[in-house]
Amino acid sequence: MPPSPRTAFSTWMTLSAAAAAIVTLAGCAQSASGDNRSPSVVRHPIPGSDFPISSAVEIPPTATTVYLSGQVPPVVDASKPANDPAAYGGDTRAQTMGVLNTIDKQLKAMGLTMKDVVKMQVYLVGDPAKDNKMDFAGFMQGYTQFFGTAEQPNLPSRSAFQVAALANPAWYVEIEVTAVRMPK
Repeated sequence: MPPSPRTAFSTWMTLSAAAAAIVTLAGCAQSASGDNRSPSVVRHPIPGSDFPISSAVEIPPTATTVYLSGQVPPVVDASKPANDPAAYGGDTRAQTMGVLNTIDKQLKAMGLTMKDVVKMQVYLVGDPAKDNKMDFAGFMQGYTQFFGTAEQPNLPSRSAFQVAALANPAWYVEIEVTAVRMPK
């Protein structure tokens, strides 16, 4: 007679607990053996794709996570009114470049770089010149100046959303990132 579902589940839970204990003991044995190397960030590419994002990023427990607040385009032409997209670079591509330059400066001030970015959330407003659809291609033109380059090959996991509006109607882009600081 086959085991009851309750017995099968109980056996599975016991085996799962045993497996977890083995993994924990292996980790303890590694520490006891003097192997205290800091694990690194692991970036998993999208299988069969060259799209410049990671499908997942693993952060080692020894890393410090740094959450940056959303950044919006900086003023690039103060002669324009604050509600004119041209005051912030105009189109999505230019605004993306401005936002990512701001993020780059903020990270550098904290002793980090774009290489340390592991997660990105992008909020795009529909561009009136694009039938009020987000200009994803324009965003990607700016994004690929900072990620997936020969100088900076580290790719974050990323989400991009079209939103109804941002705080200023002239902004087409807001980006927030999560970075990690590895122990020295």
